[in-house]
Amino acid sequence: MDRQSSDDIMKFLDGMASSDDVLFGFLDEGNHSPEDYNFAAGDESEADNDTTDCNSEENRKFWQEHEQLLQATLYRTSSIETKIRQATKEALKVVRSKGLVCVCRRPVTDGCRSCLRGEVSRLLREAGYDCVIFKSMWRSSHEIPAGEHEYLEVVDKSVSKKGEIRVVIELCFRAEFEMARGSEEYKRLIGMLPEVYVGKTERLKSLIKILCTAAKKCMKDKKMHMGPWRKHKYMQAKWFGTCERKSVSPVSETEENMFPVAKQRVSMLNYGLFGAGIGRPTVVAVV
Repeated sequence: MDRQSSDDIMKFLDGMASSDDVLFGFLDEGNHSPEDYNFAAGDESEADNDTTDCNSEENRKFWQEHEQLLQATLYRTSSIETKIRQATKEALKVVRSKGLVCVCRRPVTDGCRSCLRGEVSRLLREAGYDCVIFKSMWRSSHEIPAGEHEYLEVVDKSVSKKGEIRVVIELCFRAEFEMARGSEEYKRLIGMLPEVYVGKTERLKSLIKILCTAAKKCMKDKKMHMGPWRKHKYMQAKWFGTCERKSVSPVSETEENMFPVAKQRVSMLNYGLFGAGIGRPTVVAVV
């Protein structure tokens, strides 16, 4: 998933120019409150024909309540979240204006998601934020398969009374919950999500619960099996599993020796060259 095609990356970055509301959604502060939005059942689209109870009062109530819950959760925000969100916007605008160069072993034209995370993280650090790339990993169980996921996180310590405040930055948040065969109600709910999520970990947990409950309801209505990668436990593990902090650091002599140099055939033509260090690999440690 990280090695996203160049077309998708450019489409993602180009989308910034069209509307920040689409990119960051209701995460931005505004003059509206959740009560200002109309969730009348009469505005809802017709459901899929292959479902049997989509027009029932119970079904309409479920989706209406989840839209309201999602709206309210996305609307709530704090000053530190708003501050980091704005800095993330600026970082993405810089990436879009300068272009994204992929530095992976197998470079992708116009960049990949992994390189996008790295560049945004770098720009946020330059702006004074303690932003790092986290990689969560989890083992398989009888409920979910093993997996791993990378995302950005900013740790803020400016408010001493509250201690550390962790703010997650997920650059492709909406895509994590999209389902090709989802019902119209589910797709409408997912359409409310921002493309880029910037918010506290507590808020993210609430969103995951709302969305996974909706996914379960969607699959049940369509009489389809729900894949383990759609379950609440699996989705939560993406941002709250066992994590390792990734950062590029200078390579020590010990680390360099971990990468043995292939023995060279010595002749009068190359004698003395390898002793001077020519031909040895350049090593960058990721910890």
